[in-house]
Amino acid sequence: MNVLEINNYTKIYGKDKKACDGVSLTVESGDIFGFIGHNGAGKSTTIRAVVGVLDFEIGEIKIDGHDVKTEPLECKKITAYIPDNPDLYENLTGLQYLNFVADVYDVSEEDRQKRINDYAARFEIADALTDTIGSYSHGMKQKVAIISALIHEPKLLVLDEPFVGLDPQASFILKEIMHEMCKKGSAVFFSTHVLEVAEKLCNKIAIIKRGSIIANGTIKELLGDKESLEEVFLEAVKDEA
Repeated sequence: MNVLEINNYTKIYGKDKKACDGVSLTVESGDIFGFIGHNGAGKSTTIRAVVGVLDFEIGEIKIDGHDVKTEPLECKKITAYIPDNPDLYENLTGLQYLNFVADVYDVSEEDRQKRINDYAARFEIADALTDTIGSYSHGMKQKVAIISALIHEPKLLVLDEPFVGLDPQASFILKEIMHEMCKKGSAVFFSTHVLEVAEKLCNKIAIIKRGSIIANGTIKELLGDKESLEEVFLEAVKDEA
């Protein structure tokens, strides 16, 4: 079943500046889908359109069959988004913020308590949840952002450079959680610069270059006779400054 469908997504700034040009890809239930490309290639522009924070005029994006333009609330109910630098309410405690997000998604008291306790223990921040977010390190803020994204058990988890700023232990736990979600039928779509992580973690990859998809398929299909995803990527973008 298709969890995310992007068909001919094109984003134009000004009169003729195409940030994305005819982007099409499909993320299915159970996929951990990596989206890779140089800075400015169109990764974040595509991701922001998927999660509904960037408007667009050309193309179609659907989440679990719902159109992001005509059914935005239906899409947001089943999607979670973690940007590369999440902004949290720094005057709230970690626990207050997580309860606020749970309220937004109408998560029951029993379910939110169980999930907050479980994820806080796994990320080793349970003792810090009564402190204000403003006192947290960048890594701790990122952990709270991750927990807040998981609290309503999204059908689609979208992340922009999720491993930047996370310590190795937290990165390992996040990868575990991604696998657990996908085993339950959800899907993960994320951008990354860490090609070794993408090669080991993802079952599918798309490479974007100057706003267009230049490679898209399973890891096995993309590797072909190459030894690593890094080799595939560098060859694909070798003429890009």
